[in-house]
Amino acid sequence: RCHLIVLSPSPQNSQTSDIMSKPSVQTFGRKRNAVAVAYCKQGSGLVKINGSPIELVEPEPLRIKTFEPILLLGQERFSGVDIRIRVKGGGYTAQIYAIRQALAKALVAYTQKYQDEATKNEIKTILLSYDRTLLVSDPRRCEPKKFGGPSARARRQKSYR
Repeated sequence: RCHLIVLSPSPQNSQTSDIMSKPSVQTFGRKRNAVAVAYCKQGSGLVKINGSPIELVEPEPLRIKTFEPILLLGQERFSGVDIRIRVKGGGYTAQIYAIRQALAKALVAYTQKYQDEATKNEIKTILLSYDRTLLVSDPRRCEPKKFGGPSARARRQKSYR
């Protein structure tokens, strides 16, 4: 038996091609177990984290950390792009650091792809001169626990009496 399957162009395919034609980049930021994925596309300066605005990031004392790339580079550099960030894993501090890295890397990648190399290098030097972790991930990870003790390195204290 032979079956013939005919595929006709559906209206959904034309919609997805419109979305894909918009200039966009996808980057990620990592800190310990937290991973933030930033989707940066042409827009009007909107920055959202897990669907809520960047101004409402909790905890409040660490909110300034998420604004660092914007404060360093100026609001006008972010005015032409919309950035949506999804973050999960890790604790809240690690998530904040992952968000700021994803945000900075997204703008650098977008600038490199759709603007010129000189502007990208300028942005990169500004960010790297302030804090290297804005563009480069911290390689330190949690060490696994070993047998014979309560943690990865600690062992029972030796006693002779």
